[in-house]
Amino acid sequence: MNVLIVDDDKVDQELVLRALKKSHLDVSIDTAKTVDEGLELYQHNSYDIILLDYRMPERDGTEMIYELTQSSKSSNTAIVMMSSSEDEQLAIDCLKAGAHDFLMKSEVTGARLRRAVLQAQTRFELEKQLAESYQKVKLLAESDTLTGLSNRAYFEHSIRINIVNNIRDKHKLALLLIDLDNFKFVNDTYGHDVGDRLLLLVVDSIKSCLRGNELFARLGGDEFSICLSNLDSVEDASKVASRVVETLTKPFIINETEVHSTASVGISIYPDNATNFEELFKQADIAMYRAKKLGRSRVCFFEEEMQEQFYLRALLEKELKQAQELRQFLLHYQPILNPKNKTVFGFEALIRWGIDGRLRFPRDFVPVAEQTQQMISIGRWIIQTAICSLSKFNHEKNEPFVMTINLSSIQFQDVKLVEYIHQCLIDNKVSPHLVAFELTECAFSEKSNYSINIIRELDKLGCKIALDNFGKGSSSVNHLKKYPISLIKLDRSLMPSNLDDSQNMALIKGLTVMLQLLKRDVVAEGVETEAHISVCSELGINLLQGFYFSEAIEYDEVVQNFLKLDS
Repeated sequence: MNVLIVDDDKVDQELVLRALKKSHLDVSIDTAKTVDEGLELYQHNSYDIILLDYRMPERDGTEMIYELTQSSKSSNTAIVMMSSSEDEQLAIDCLKAGAHDFLMKSEVTGARLRRAVLQAQTRFELEKQLAESYQKVKLLAESDTLTGLSNRAYFEHSIRINIVNNIRDKHKLALLLIDLDNFKFVNDTYGHDVGDRLLLLVVDSIKSCLRGNELFARLGGDEFSICLSNLDSVEDASKVASRVVETLTKPFIINETEVHSTASVGISIYPDNATNFEELFKQADIAMYRAKKLGRSRVCFFEEEMQEQFYLRALLEKELKQAQELRQFLLHYQPILNPKNKTVFGFEALIRWGIDGRLRFPRDFVPVAEQTQQMISIGRWIIQTAICSLSKFNHEKNEPFVMTINLSSIQFQDVKLVEYIHQCLIDNKVSPHLVAFELTECAFSEKSNYSINIIRELDKLGCKIALDNFGKGSSSVNHLKKYPISLIKLDRSLMPSNLDDSQNMALIKGLTVMLQLLKRDVVAEGVETEAHISVCSELGINLLQGFYFSEAIEYDEVVQNFLKLDS
């Protein structure tokens, strides 16, 4: 038995040591003179018993008990408090503080100490068993017996607490009600054993759509609920709900039989739709039944406006997939010119989506393409098409054009991106230094080492790295020191309206001088008027891009207007 004695009185320590030796207990003993010394020994050793003096300098024994109970170290230690005082209330207070027995120092004998130690250990074990039993009962009371998820009572209690917390933090909270479609048919056709097995597989599938910190509960039967708290945007709730619906469209194999179980999801938002649990739950329930009426296996928001936004986003996501299959994307090219010597430096490749007889622009679909990871495959198509066009533009040219291609930070998740770019350059016989990849500030702010490595690998390959929208953010200057950026595109918001715009003139002049000293090529974007050209001429910016010269145009127009060749 390992024993720790904590007592500042040397005489009392010797008294306890002698009593322990006479107790016929097989003990190993450590001693400490202060609470802090005792806590230090406790952190590095395991003790069965702590014999603790109540009154000590600086901190008393009850403070040590408090520290022990708050410690992250799991404890199997019984505590016997000792004191010279005969005050009965003190003994009661020590037991209330967490001691398992109280012993007056005047009563310390071998037999009395042995009995106190054994009684304290017994009380400790009983308390431990009681605590474990309570936790088991609590778990049973709060959990669903089949799935192990939180049950309805616990879920309701937790949401009420979350609502209070969200009031304080001013975040949104989403309540998702999930009901399995045609679950009764599964139970009636295959039996309740298969139904239970299906519920367990459904839970695993839904968990794969979650991060793990969401509140996920089975409310009863085939009805589940998820609470998403601390939301900044309703969009986050729709993403989770869509993933749940999507994953449950796949059949489950139970006893070598395909069992299908789709789900309908209703969503209500706090505080947009309601400010208390009852209303929030009722509205999610209404939305869920609306999802079933509309054909099942879908998501519905309680609020019509949210539902409309969700519907449009889901439709756009579906159309994007079809657009790739039907080859509806095309590239337009906006020229970058040097008006000083009347030459074309190159072109920026800009994606367009031709659908229903009209063009959709990147702002209309790229955010959804990024959120749904479709930008990875779309991005590869842009790279291949732009490099192929550049090869044709430069055929038999003495001074070849440069092509700038926008890269989304989402494309950094493409593990073979650099390899793909290299192969495109080889296949089209294009020199890497004629291709510049435009990255926005957020791409350079990616914390992933893999993203940083891609930027450096592109530079090592020989491609140019361009920083787009320079001057719009706050960290752009720092990126110039950290990354191999050779081309800077000044954001259009920096362009002064005329030479008399002294404030903007001073700003853009300072940035331009700095970039020229750093030997970076500078492109002014958003050049639309004669005044803009005068400003750029005054500042010595020789590469210009904007509607004054040309909007982004199709391949054939580039050939007709800038190459003077037949298409």
